[in-house]
Amino acid sequence: MIDIHCHILPGVDDGAQTIEDSLDMAKEAVKEGISSIIATPHHNHSYQNIKSEIITAVQELNNRLNEEAVPLKVLPGQEVRIYGEIIEGIKSGEILSLSETQYLFIEFPSNHVPRYAERLLFDIQLQGLVPIIVHPERNKQIMEQPDLLYQFVEKGALTQVTASSLCGYFGNNIKKFSLQLIEANLTHFIASDAHNVNNRTFKITEAFNLIDSKYGPDMVYLFSENAELLVENSNIMREIPERIKKRKFLGIF
Repeated sequence: MIDIHCHILPGVDDGAQTIEDSLDMAKEAVKEGISSIIATPHHNHSYQNIKSEIITAVQELNNRLNEEAVPLKVLPGQEVRIYGEIIEGIKSGEILSLSETQYLFIEFPSNHVPRYAERLLFDIQLQGLVPIIVHPERNKQIMEQPDLLYQFVEKGALTQVTASSLCGYFGNNIKKFSLQLIEANLTHFIASDAHNVNNRTFKITEAFNLIDSKYGPDMVYLFSENAELLVENSNIMREIPERIKKRKFLGIF
């Protein structure tokens, strides 16, 4: 299994603080059945983690994992908080796509979607990249106006829901909305967004068990296969997106 969103690099953001924390996370990931993780430190929010520094840090962590005989491979990535100069950052080599593929994480602020988001997502695609909106289920404006996300996906963006959201660790409203995103084909990846082994851990096995029980093994296969296809830089599987009906959405509150 591949986890495409994880804050496992030590001392670079609000994830692992020490190499020991990183090793603990790696061992926990292996217990979950994860064989590869894309390290996705925050960039352009409270933290600055540019492409070259991330690649170096990933190499150092992989060396340590080899020394400790932890059977986990870490790949380089970045969780980019949306900002107006992303295209310039891509061109200058500051921005890092996921495992240096065509796929790029984009994070919105937690309480709103910037007005320029639609145009910027389009411009990112003009650069030959595919934007993946991370944890949309935790964005206040998207929860209130799910048609926004439909428009982004319909125009080529992808999304990633957090396993802990699906399992209810961020509250029942977010859990129900996460399920609605799956049912409306408005998400394409399930990932951990793990920050530690305590209150923000992996929960991917639990999430996949829930998906299996509600939607069957084919849906589990879609999400796990999409992570594999992403790392291979192949086109992922996607179904035709549907709008979340307002009446149905209001039922989560």
